[in-house]
Amino acid sequence: MSHTLLLTGRPGIGKTTVVKAVAKLLGDRAGGFYTEEIRGSGGRKGFRLVTLDGQEAVMAHVDLRGPGRPRVSRYGVDVRAIERVGVAALRRAMQERRIVVVDEIGKMELFCGSFKDVVLQVVGGPHVVIATVMAKPNLWVDALKAMPGIEVLVVTAQNRDRLAERVVNWIER
Repeated sequence: MSHTLLLTGRPGIGKTTVVKAVAKLLGDRAGGFYTEEIRGSGGRKGFRLVTLDGQEAVMAHVDLRGPGRPRVSRYGVDVRAIERVGVAALRRAMQERRIVVVDEIGKMELFCGSFKDVVLQVVGGPHVVIATVMAKPNLWVDALKAMPGIEVLVVTAQNRDRLAERVVNWIER
């Protein structure tokens, strides 16, 4: 039986919206994090990591610059923020919760080696895992999707409004 459900789909389709709805339905049974856009004048300026226990950090922003800083499109990525807040949230969730939420396993997060390590630990452990992953081909993500115990579900405009309840039912079966 699968114990990890990876939600995938094109950018902007609603993966994070589904994960946030699932986390709300699960309450304190789940730990981990989700990401959300930082908006400003002229549109999206970056991304924030928000843990299910209330911590936040800016993980990518158009104003983050400097030598050695990874970039994805126009965003500078703060690898230390991913580690300090995101990785720590996943470690706490593995210790304190039965269900672990990871939004998202994508280009920005994959710059952080300890993030990849903790994702492998959580999917290899006894926890139920709900995560979102990028749809575009990526060697690391493709290998994750192919691991035993992993189920992949594509989020579409047609199914996204019903997915939170479906995911909770998947968890409880």
